[in-house]
Amino acid sequence: MQQSSIMSYSLSQRFLHWAVALLIFFNLLFPDGMNIWHRLVRRGQVPTPEQIASANIHAYVGIAILLLAVLRLCLRFIKGVPPEVSREPAIFRLAAKLAHSGLYILIFAMPLSGIAAYYFGIDPAGFLHADVLKIVLWALIAAHVAGALVHQFYWKSNVLRRMTLG
Repeated sequence: MQQSSIMSYSLSQRFLHWAVALLIFFNLLFPDGMNIWHRLVRRGQVPTPEQIASANIHAYVGIAILLLAVLRLCLRFIKGVPPEVSREPAIFRLAAKLAHSGLYILIFAMPLSGIAAYYFGIDPAGFLHADVLKIVLWALIAAHVAGALVHQFYWKSNVLRRMTLG
């Protein structure tokens, strides 16, 4: 849903964007608790309570990402989004739409596949989560950040400002 009357994202939309981003980076950068738990379980060993707690932190952060993403998507439909930047070439607008769609899909697919693996023992979901989707997520994050920087420093648009200061 696009509304041309708004020029930046609402405070709640910006807060959720950065909260989800920080939680995603936390789980991407600190997956050790889950990795250790998975390795032990795969070998038939019993994890210690501390190892289980560490794995649970990863899982709880993933669940928080999922819940915040649902809220974020609801706000997107309720409040709308700022219009596209007109001076951006059409091919880049298409790339941005594809990258944003991919990010939204992954923000849902990562926690859901993690839940399937951790809580329901579905091993292919764990492989998909930790090996395939994680790599695609890193690539899309890099593209997203690069796109924001190109807007800021090459096209001199307000795209970065409307998701930071408003």
